[in-house]
Amino acid sequence: MAKKKDSGFLMQGAILAATALITKIIGLAYRIPVTNIMGSEGNGYYGIVFQVYNLALMLTSYSLPMAVSKLVSARISTGQYRNAYRIYKGAMTFAVLTGGFVTAVVLFGARFIAADIMKVEMSVYALRVLAPCILIVAFLGVFRGFFQGFGTMMPTAFSQTIEQIVNAIVSIVGALVLLKFGQSMASGADKKTYGAAYAAAGATLGTVAGALAALLFLLFVFGTYKRVLRRQMRRDRGHRRESWSYIYKLLILTIAPVILSATVYNISNLLDQAVFTNIMAIQGVPEKEYTELLGMFSGQYDTMTNIPLSVASALAASFMPSLVATIQTGTRKEIHGKINLVSRFNMIIAIPCAAGFITLAKPILDLLYFTQDNTIPALLLQIGGVSVVFFCLSTVTNAALQGMDYMAKPVKNAAISLVIHLIALYIMLVAFKWSIYSIVVSKTIFAGAICILNAKDLREVCNYVQEVKKTFVIPVIASVIMSIAALLVRLLFELFAGLRIATAAALATAVIVYFISLILLGGVTERELMMVPKGRSIVRLLKKFHLLPSRR
Repeated sequence: MAKKKDSGFLMQGAILAATALITKIIGLAYRIPVTNIMGSEGNGYYGIVFQVYNLALMLTSYSLPMAVSKLVSARISTGQYRNAYRIYKGAMTFAVLTGGFVTAVVLFGARFIAADIMKVEMSVYALRVLAPCILIVAFLGVFRGFFQGFGTMMPTAFSQTIEQIVNAIVSIVGALVLLKFGQSMASGADKKTYGAAYAAAGATLGTVAGALAALLFLLFVFGTYKRVLRRQMRRDRGHRRESWSYIYKLLILTIAPVILSATVYNISNLLDQAVFTNIMAIQGVPEKEYTELLGMFSGQYDTMTNIPLSVASALAASFMPSLVATIQTGTRKEIHGKINLVSRFNMIIAIPCAAGFITLAKPILDLLYFTQDNTIPALLLQIGGVSVVFFCLSTVTNAALQGMDYMAKPVKNAAISLVIHLIALYIMLVAFKWSIYSIVVSKTIFAGAICILNAKDLREVCNYVQEVKKTFVIPVIASVIMSIAALLVRLLFELFAGLRIATAAALATAVIVYFISLILLGGVTERELMMVPKGRSIVRLLKKFHLLPSRR
């Protein structure tokens, strides 16, 4: 039974992770033309606006899917369908109040935020366009958390795909149309600046349209599912109906620590940019210059590193309701097994991604962002590649602690790490004058500190100690083999096929060599492969080529 449960949550996690990967690929595909349309200056405005937007989402909606999923799952596991539905209704009220309030603050305070806090006044247009999306995403968070609490990731997966497709189309069209509109509003030196600012606003319009399309889809799914839910609620007998006061108290006690944890965990991005822009301004660096550096950081570095991080977030989302159900009915050994399994699959993806960024950063960026000089972004990616491993692992350990009701511990750990991070950032900017590279190095320190503190807490609260060989050692060895093979293939193809074809061939080789190395080194078992989508087909193919032993 435990194996079946493991298979179920890992299958759902794999579906959500695959969707996250697809949406990130779509996101990467449309960000390339959008980045080229906006230019480095426009990307700077775009990046700054999204840091403010992300902070707003932390206060209103980032906590909702996880909190709603956790509370709904705890009730579904014991047959309390009526109480699960009341959790949904209470969470919707929370979304309306907090989402509406923060939307109004951002919308009407956009100029103050852009000019006085972020020191980049021209980002005000994009910020105003993006403000309504805060309320929309709050509603999305409740719906996604509700369905995840029922153990199904399909509505979330489909809504994310729809969201990204609409986002991609509207972002490209919006950036192109508003670029020309902005350029027509000014002349001389201001023409480029206004064009970049309005292009950034056009690109953010895609985010709003995508979120609205996803919300309409989930409303349709929820309306269809409501008949089933009513039948389930009619079968709900003998459970005490939880009062609204208790529901709201429970939501606040669950959401508040998650908000604090997510805020402290993610506010580093906003603080990084605020500290960076202010110190650069004090040091006499022109606004255009440091805005372009931030554009490279957000446009190329963040876009690339967010691909593996989205997979980690997807696995954590599927992991939470499964862990809560295991805590309700399972043993400590089963809890350890779930944490270990999710951590391992996370590292199987994160470690080769980090290795790829370190060894092939410039070729990858030149392949994707072919109209720009990628020297600085490539160096950022090489320096910060290892941070991907730390951020992915900390996402899982945060979810584990929150799932076991130790809600304050991730907050404490993130707060301590944030202080260390800011001290390191200040020293690197002021004393070492490392400019934009300071942000990347300090983010690595931040994520590494969270991993260490979370590991310490997991050991204390449930005697969990992370397995090392299969989780870290084997993926690292396989990644080294992968990197050597990729570099050799790229050098070989450069001789007769050109740089872009050489890079594409190297990436394809890297994926194949890593997967084969991982299997041969014993990093994944047959039973674990059977848990993922199309697992049986993968196992049959591996056995056909004698890459997998016939035993489990």
